[in-house]
Amino acid sequence: MRQPTLRQLRYLCAVAEHQHFGQAASACHVSQSTLSAGIGELEDALGVCLVERNNRRVFLTLLGEEVVERARDLLVNVEDMISLCAGAGAPFQGRMRMGVIPTVAPYLLPDLLGQIRIRHPAFKLFIREDLSRALVDSLLAGELDVLLLALPFPAEQVETMSLFEDDFFLACLDSHPLATRRVLKSADLKGESLLLLEEGHCLRDHALEACKLRDSQVGLPYQATSLATIVQMVANDIGVTLLPSMAVKAGIVGDTALKVRAFDQAGVTRKIGLMWRRKTPRRVEFRQLGELIAGLAET
Repeated sequence: MRQPTLRQLRYLCAVAEHQHFGQAASACHVSQSTLSAGIGELEDALGVCLVERNNRRVFLTLLGEEVVERARDLLVNVEDMISLCAGAGAPFQGRMRMGVIPTVAPYLLPDLLGQIRIRHPAFKLFIREDLSRALVDSLLAGELDVLLLALPFPAEQVETMSLFEDDFFLACLDSHPLATRRVLKSADLKGESLLLLEEGHCLRDHALEACKLRDSQVGLPYQATSLATIVQMVANDIGVTLLPSMAVKAGIVGDTALKVRAFDQAGVTRKIGLMWRRKTPRRVEFRQLGELIAGLAET
């Protein structure tokens, strides 16, 4: 029996993920005919049928599902081996693939990338920006090495490192009653039209949790895909919103007429941290990266 190749196993895992040959081929950056040929070669090498296809759908056989599970573990182990060699010797000498959520990336990455370029010019940090669920899936699949995101976030076989607290601020027009309230508490948001990011953004869940609010306790007139869009909506008198401190410091409100207020209570915050696979050989290097990020956040 011939040995399957890593490329063939990656093709199989892509088909399992996308359930579509065309989409799997795009994800692997190859033509559909190349991917289909690779799957066929893998089946010939193993002497079994792994994928069944008809005019409407693609699905794995029962044996194919077991092979995919083992293939994913094998590919992750290969990536960890590559990471081990890339991180051998002095830290920050090889490459690192980091996933970052959209409500952190624009505000932390400019300083972080600048400092890395100054301190470690030979180090290559590749960034992928996406929502937390997609990033965690990519981490567990071995496609990313470490994540920078808001914690906690449910994931298995991972370790996390808390870096700093990122307070939430209320943003509203000067004419809004909350703008002049003498003492501002999170409970004051009950019944307000609160603009938040759409479901899937962890900022939404963390903001509600920090304020000890449920969806049913606030009006949700609009759900956006970016904080910049929400700022413009609030500036046009469509509700109020919660903005993370890092976005406020970066000047997200711009020249709008919005008033930004801190809450007069503790705990209205989110926690920013790193996440990596539990079996990674680069734990020490990730912790050093975390210390660098935490230091930049304090400045």
